[in-house]
Amino acid sequence: MTTAPASEHLSPDHAALDRPGQDLPAQDRPAHERQADPAQRDRIAAAAERAFVRHGFHAATMQQVAEEAGMSAGNLYRYFPSKEALVEGICMLDQRERAAVFDALVDRGGILITLARMLRENVLAKPRDKAGMFVEIVAEAARNPRIAATTRAMDAEVRRGLTMLIEAAKAKGEAAASLDAGFAARLLSTLVNGLIKRRALEPDFDVDAEAAMAIGVLKALFAGDISPSNPPEAP
Repeated sequence: MTTAPASEHLSPDHAALDRPGQDLPAQDRPAHERQADPAQRDRIAAAAERAFVRHGFHAATMQQVAEEAGMSAGNLYRYFPSKEALVEGICMLDQRERAAVFDALVDRGGILITLARMLRENVLAKPRDKAGMFVEIVAEAARNPRIAATTRAMDAEVRRGLTMLIEAAKAKGEAAASLDAGFAARLLSTLVNGLIKRRALEPDFDVDAEAAMAIGVLKALFAGDISPSNPPEAP
């Protein structure tokens, strides 16, 4: 089995890995992040995602990312000095795209129907290799504090967006007034993460069957038929 050069391995720990770079004020970010063209960083992040999908997160080298982005490795390092930084860039790009989708959903009716369609198209029908990249990054988060912080921030942002959507659905009468939006967002986040993992690992994953299950959960949730409960008392 081949491995990347030592300079391309993920660093296991740094003094400043407690929080992902996107949480830092602009003046406190590394110079390469303050000076880089945001559009160029997004283009490189998108290229990195393609390289990770094609080669696998661990197997992909910074040189392969640079080739995917159509630039030299030296130029790539000016924008993203490590794989951890690339993961942050991918998450930031995904966060902005997701925020735009959530904002659009709040402004339209039929939130449940649209959310169900998004779940099918963007999660259940996700290519297996892209779902596999997600699983690889989550596994790396268990060992790498910086990636763990990035994925935690991303998950928290997803839950905030889902909470906003559910509150909007309640205000429009599309969801039960008694529904706890925070609980519903956590449930949906858990459901989505589990489905992505299964999509990556199960060769016989049935998109239609899983879509029917997920939509059934969404309908029951919005109707107020699913709620937190205390554990059953021991006999």
